[in-house]
Amino acid sequence: MNKIDPELRYTLEAVRQFEDEGAANPTTGSLGPMARNIASQYRRDTLSPVMVMGMLRLSEFAVFALAGALMYFYYVGPQTHLYWEYAVAIPAGSLGAVVLLEFAHAYHIGALRASLRFAGRIALVWSATFALMALAGFFLKNSAEFSRLWFAGWYLSGLLGILALRFVMSRLIRRWARNGTMERRAVIVGGGGAAESLIRSLERQPYNDIRICGIFDDRDDKRSPPIVAGYPKLGTVSELLEFARIARIDMLIVSLPISAEARVLSMLKRLWVLPVDIRLSAHSSALRFRPRSYSFIGSVPLLDIFDKPINDWDSVAKRIFDIVFSLLGIVLFAPVMIATAIAIKLDSKGPVLFRQKRHGFNNEVIEVLKFRSMYSEQCDPTAKMAVTKDDPRVTRVGRVIRKTSIDELPQFFNALVGSLSLVGPRPHAVAAQSHNLLYNEVVDGYFARHRVKPGVTGWAQINGWRGEVDTDEKIKMRTEYDLHYIENWSLWFDLKILFLTPVRLLKTDSAY
Repeated sequence: MNKIDPELRYTLEAVRQFEDEGAANPTTGSLGPMARNIASQYRRDTLSPVMVMGMLRLSEFAVFALAGALMYFYYVGPQTHLYWEYAVAIPAGSLGAVVLLEFAHAYHIGALRASLRFAGRIALVWSATFALMALAGFFLKNSAEFSRLWFAGWYLSGLLGILALRFVMSRLIRRWARNGTMERRAVIVGGGGAAESLIRSLERQPYNDIRICGIFDDRDDKRSPPIVAGYPKLGTVSELLEFARIARIDMLIVSLPISAEARVLSMLKRLWVLPVDIRLSAHSSALRFRPRSYSFIGSVPLLDIFDKPINDWDSVAKRIFDIVFSLLGIVLFAPVMIATAIAIKLDSKGPVLFRQKRHGFNNEVIEVLKFRSMYSEQCDPTAKMAVTKDDPRVTRVGRVIRKTSIDELPQFFNALVGSLSLVGPRPHAVAAQSHNLLYNEVVDGYFARHRVKPGVTGWAQINGWRGEVDTDEKIKMRTEYDLHYIENWSLWFDLKILFLTPVRLLKTDSAY
């Protein structure tokens, strides 16, 4: 059944009490105190079911392979003339079992929760794997050379191993589901009868991992009740943006009829800047699209509108990429960074490093490191005044390191600890402006570039959009290239940008 927090099942009187408190305390900001309180409960990250299933596949492969290897060393030993045949058979059989379990739909939450009910299917798959291996040995005419004791021992130990692992995982998943460690957090956008019908349908789904955090709707209480199916209306769609900056939300489900085109498009235009999956409820619609257009929560169909970029295993691959190449960059550029630090100290008074507050992932404020390139008493942490050509605030050493981008080298450490990525949209200072307007006031959808972690270098920079932002066109083009990068991300794309960066930095016309 769907999980409902006691904190969310407010009575109508409790909701009105929170609204009254918000009216009496305007310092709380646009997000009401009840919504802010609920958002704070969801600050910590959760385990992604996709990641858990991926780790289970790897773990089961390891269990199968370890069982085969242990039986090999116990019954056969490395002195056998079939050393390489065993070395191939063990991982091949283990991989084959994992693939067959995938086809048997053994890797989903329901299968893990009901581990005893799926024990027979798992035993059948493991038996089929050994039947296929025996058949392969028959056709290769070498089955008689393999140890029968090893074969039987591997079968029994592997079966016992996976059943024990499944039992442990079943207990863990039940515990994680209870304490909120593994769940998908969803917000319903749009209230009234459509939202209630959607929530009731979700609650009827078995083994549901969705936790509904609340409802947001622009309509007033007359057209959209303050409580729907036991969940409070937490605010408007505009306030949802602030809610999603605080809480770790995975999914927004828009519960509006597809026929309400104007309202749907209006909401999506405001919501697509968030780093979440956005789905349109289709359970009550008579329209039917191709199956690949839908995702499902149990049997409830949802139209896929936007997907969270660089998610799950992609994020793991990108983090490994950042760690490896950051360490490599720190080692390679260590002499340059040491020499730069000494030159800065000799050239002017003040610290070697300059720390600046910038917008990070999901609009979080992060601290970015740079070599100090200005006189310390004239540094501008807010970046309200952009550096221009022959700017008197820049030191002699500063002109050189800014021109060559050496001042950015300390950001390898940002990428190593995880506040930045090596490749991504370049982070801008929180108060950066173009003609006295903040960048988000100049570019519609500017904050969509924060759907991924910002980078030390990016697609916009290697295409010439770096340096001084003295026209609105420049920040618009930067944003356009950043959004192109987000929509087309791959590790190969990151490698291309990373290796092109030193070449493109030779063009320094707009770097002051």
